[in-house]
Amino acid sequence: MNQTYQKLLDCYESVRARIPFIPRVALVLGSGLGNYADAIDVKGEIRYCEIKDFPVSTVPGHEGKFIFGYVGQVPVVCMKGRIHYYEGYPISDVVLPTRLMKMMGAEILFLTNASGGINPAFGAGDFMLIKDHISCFAPNPLVGPNIDELGLRFPDMSTIYNKKLQQKIREAAGIHNIALKEGVYAQLTGPSFESPAEIRMLRALGADAVGMSTAVEAIAGNHMGMKVCGISCISNLAAGMTDQPLTHEEVQEAADIAAPLFKKLITESLMLF
Repeated sequence: MNQTYQKLLDCYESVRARIPFIPRVALVLGSGLGNYADAIDVKGEIRYCEIKDFPVSTVPGHEGKFIFGYVGQVPVVCMKGRIHYYEGYPISDVVLPTRLMKMMGAEILFLTNASGGINPAFGAGDFMLIKDHISCFAPNPLVGPNIDELGLRFPDMSTIYNKKLQQKIREAAGIHNIALKEGVYAQLTGPSFESPAEIRMLRALGADAVGMSTAVEAIAGNHMGMKVCGISCISNLAAGMTDQPLTHEEVQEAADIAAPLFKKLITESLMLF
């Protein structure tokens, strides 16, 4: 059996032995949203380190556990801390949580992140609905022998981010009078922030925001037939757009400030899904 698939099955059995909860939505919490779990009617938790062979998040602000519960009547599994490629894990491990949540029963993959704004119309604290992405810098998670049990060898990526879910997020923003930008997200590998020349390149390619996650997860989710949607919190303007140096602390601080509105937007969106 394919080693990647066997590892996924082992993780699934490890989780199922602990909790029988079946989620409808898989929610990945980006920087600044770790406390969103406080809004969930929690039915169970599993730390990543308690799952056999599961990668462990090492980034400050990413606690590293699955939370199972309800937002209103919606059953969700929530990743409190994601796995990043720059942490040194193979790309198959980076998307393992996405695949695992689909195996748990999740039909919708709701991705969130903190990102750098490339579009000059964006400012720190803005929210961007992800309409499409650019992922030609991080390794494609589908490289290697196809796992037929998960999806097709050559999956279509014409509409990675589900248009109906995008409209639901727009409606949620309108209910709470939350300004919502829209655009294209680009994933680079990190962990270094981008250079000004790289930001100019990304702007020329059509990117509106940039970060170090999300796109590879969306590819893996789409491959497995999940309905994917995503929101970026613009935590800073990207390199070269201001005279200020970029720091992780700045990103975390801006995401923390935006978190209350971000939580409202996510909760209302989930209620509409």
